[in-house]
Amino acid sequence: MSKHQKHTKLKLRSNDNFAPNEIAIVGTKCTIVSSLVQQISEKLPQYKLGYLDASHSENKPMSTLQTYTFHSQGSVEITAQNLVNKFNQRVEFFQLDFLFINGNHYQGAKQILVLDNDKEASVLKRLNQLNNVQFVIKLTDDSNYFGFLEEKYPQIKNLLCYQISEIDKIAKHIENLIKEKTAPIKGLVLAGGKSTRMGTDKGTLNFYGKNQRDVAIELLEKNHLKTYLSVREDQEIDVKNKITDKFLGLGPFGAICSAFQEDPDVAWLVLATDLPFVNDEVIKLLLKHRNPSKAATTIKGKSNQFPEPLITVWEPKSYTLMLNYLAQGYSCPRKVLINANVEIVEVDEHFIRNINTPEEYKSAFKEINE
Repeated sequence: MSKHQKHTKLKLRSNDNFAPNEIAIVGTKCTIVSSLVQQISEKLPQYKLGYLDASHSENKPMSTLQTYTFHSQGSVEITAQNLVNKFNQRVEFFQLDFLFINGNHYQGAKQILVLDNDKEASVLKRLNQLNNVQFVIKLTDDSNYFGFLEEKYPQIKNLLCYQISEIDKIAKHIENLIKEKTAPIKGLVLAGGKSTRMGTDKGTLNFYGKNQRDVAIELLEKNHLKTYLSVREDQEIDVKNKITDKFLGLGPFGAICSAFQEDPDVAWLVLATDLPFVNDEVIKLLLKHRNPSKAATTIKGKSNQFPEPLITVWEPKSYTLMLNYLAQGYSCPRKVLINANVEIVEVDEHFIRNINTPEEYKSAFKEINE
C-alpha cells in the first residue's frame, strides 16, 4: 500500500543552512571574524557577498516601527523585527553569491577554522559543528592544533592552512568556493504559445527546411546545452526532453517558472521559436558574457530600449525574484529584467526580430532563403 503524501512533492533547491553557498568562521573572537570578512570582501567586489552575525548589544529595545533608510547610491539600512530561521533567511539571501557567518553565533554548512590559542574552550564547545572545514587560518605563528581537534578529525592537518595576514590567498580560496557552485546551464525552447496572431503554431514554421522548434533545439544543443522543449499540457509533441507548463495561463513567464520547478539548481538559457534570426554567433556571445553573479544575462538590440527576455540566461537566483513579481500580480519577464541587476549583451536588433504574423513570416522566409 502506497504511503499517502499530503503535499505535492517539489524538487528542492540546493541550499546550505541559510543561503545557497555559505561558510562559518569559527575559533576566534567576533571582532576578528568581522574584520576578516571585511578584508576578504574588499578583494572580491565582483560578487554579491553577505555577512550573518548576531547583535552584541545586551539590551536592544523592541520597536513596533520598522525603518528602511535608503541612500541615493543604492544602499539601505534596515531596522526590523525578524526572527532567524532557515526559510526566512533563504528568501532574504537568495541573490547572494556567498554568505559569511559568524560561527560564534550561527552554524554554517561549511566552515573556516581559525586557530586562536586563547579560544580552546570555544572550539571544544563547537567541535561537532566542524564537520566540513574547508581550510584553516593561523591567528599567530605559534597557533596550535588542539589535541581534541586531531582526535576528532585526524585529517585536519592535511587541510590548507593560511596565516591571518594572507588575505589575497584566503580571498582566492573563497572565490574558488563561489565558482564551484556556479550553476550549469540547460536550454529551454519555448513552444507553448498559442500563436494567435500567426494563426498557426509558430514552432512549426519552416524557415530552414525544418520546424523552427527543431532548429532552436539544435542551435542550443550545438553549444553543448541539454535542451528541453517547453509545451502546454494539451500539446502532443513527440520529443524526448520536454517540460509541461505547471504555471498555467502565464505565457513565457509561466514557462520559465515551470522550468525552474523542474530543476531549480541550473540556469536556463531561454530561446523563443519566433526569433529565426538568432544564430550560433548570438548564442555564443550570450554564453561568453554570462554573469552568474547577476539575476540574468540578457540580449538587447543596440537601438532598443528594453532587453529581450526570450533570449536570456536566467540564473537560479531569478526564480525567487520571478515568484516575488508573481505574488504582486505581475507576469512579465521583461519587467523582471528591467528592474533587476542583470548583465546586458548588445547585438544588432536584426538578430532578435520577432516574427508574429503571416506577413512577417513571408518577409522573413524570403529574406532567409535569398
